[in-house]
Amino acid sequence: MTPDLAVNIGSMRMKNPVTTASGTFGFGSEWAGFYDLSKLGAITVKAVTVHPRRGNPMPRTVEVTGGMLNAIGLQNPGLDAFIADKLPYLRRFDCPVIVNIAADTLDDFAALADRLDGVPGVSALEVNISCPNQASGGLEFGVEADLTRQAVGAVRRNTALPVIAKLSPNVTNIADIARAAVEAGADALSLVNTFVGTAIDVRSRTFRLANRTGGLSGPCIKPLALLAVWRVAQAVSVPLIGMGGISNATDAVEFMLAGATAVALGTVNFVNPMAAIEVIAGIERYLIEHGHRSVTEIIGTVQTPS
Repeated sequence: MTPDLAVNIGSMRMKNPVTTASGTFGFGSEWAGFYDLSKLGAITVKAVTVHPRRGNPMPRTVEVTGGMLNAIGLQNPGLDAFIADKLPYLRRFDCPVIVNIAADTLDDFAALADRLDGVPGVSALEVNISCPNQASGGLEFGVEADLTRQAVGAVRRNTALPVIAKLSPNVTNIADIARAAVEAGADALSLVNTFVGTAIDVRSRTFRLANRTGGLSGPCIKPLALLAVWRVAQAVSVPLIGMGGISNATDAVEFMLAGATAVALGTVNFVNPMAAIEVIAGIERYLIEHGHRSVTEIIGTVQTPS
């Protein structure tokens, strides 16, 4: 019997638990030549801000051992252009669209939520309170519980869409931030965003990123991200979207065993454009091999060795 792969993130139904991590999948069209995007559980698009942003100066990506650093800086065409130019294309696919929203102020978070509420083709909002690659605003919202409540609350008050708060790992206690986001009305949590890191060119003795620091992603962060998901799963009862170094189906299953309802693939898309499709198939094989009728049966079932 074919197992049921469907999961719910708030009121949003995903046909399978695999989505894409914001910032690594563009606005969908970049990957549409590789496979039918309708096969994904959801598409999470690149961050959208109220006004267009050019992003940080180059160089803004660098490969490091086991992953990459990026300091893109939330480059995007802005809210108006996203609605007019990007959403019509995304509506072609039988797949929920999660819009990642980023802002420097509470007013901008509220404006983004209000404008996107009820727009055809938008299935959920992912509140980016954790990007480490902008000059101000975003990172601070995600590292203090009170500011997290304010940002998530500003979005919650202005939309009926499912609200997903994207959490930063660059905090003292991620469970405290998670609880604050849920108290403010988050229906689900995404975790984790990138870790802050840097790289230096020893020949020129200069930073390899123009921004000096960037967000570290890729397989090297997986054990840290996995632990964060497990810790947050003990602290809150809302669905979690786990991410951070997932490269294959085994990685994805680990995150689900730790407590994630769904998973997001990020950096691996740059290495293997077919990764998401392979992970969906791999999760299904795992469920069949272990006799599960539904993917929901494995969520949060990790056990301590006896």
